[in-house]
Amino acid sequence: MRELRIHGRGGQGSVTAAELIAVAAFEGGVFSQAFPAFGVERRGAPVQAFVRFDDKRIRLRSQVYEPDYIIVQDSTLIRDVNVFMGVRKGGIVIVNTEKKPDFQVPDGVKLITIDATSIALRVLGLPITNTTLMGAFAAATGEIQFAALENALNHRFKGELAAKNITAAKTAFDTVRGAA
Repeated sequence: MRELRIHGRGGQGSVTAAELIAVAAFEGGVFSQAFPAFGVERRGAPVQAFVRFDDKRIRLRSQVYEPDYIIVQDSTLIRDVNVFMGVRKGGIVIVNTEKKPDFQVPDGVKLITIDATSIALRVLGLPITNTTLMGAFAAATGEIQFAALENALNHRFKGELAAKNITAAKTAFDTVRGAA
């Protein structure tokens, strides 16, 4: 089983990202599970969402404590929350930041930084980075295929909004693939 933990703030779409990644994974032929964890449920408060992937049915119902993958939607969380806690050796951490990292990731963990906010602002006109980071996740991990992600986005959003979210995800996908 492979596990993903998403760190964000309320209102950034972490829960939606987890759901759509799970849908795309399921469409790609694996079992998946997505669920959130909330503390104080208010806009701007730290939130976590989780996704599991496996070739067989998933019966585990606990939070994800030792993720293979981590997405950090807001790099300011790194000062407030131990976002790297439990990440497995060989894991991948994707951080939304435009700056050179001023933080350390655990040994044996691959760090990918992407300025998802700039992509989202340019494509969507809003600093909502969840779909952009989903594209980065697809490219970095191979857990979901881009075509399956595109289908999930088309089901969740309609018309121009779907097209913009797909463009944001594809831009991040191509950026991460190009950097590899």
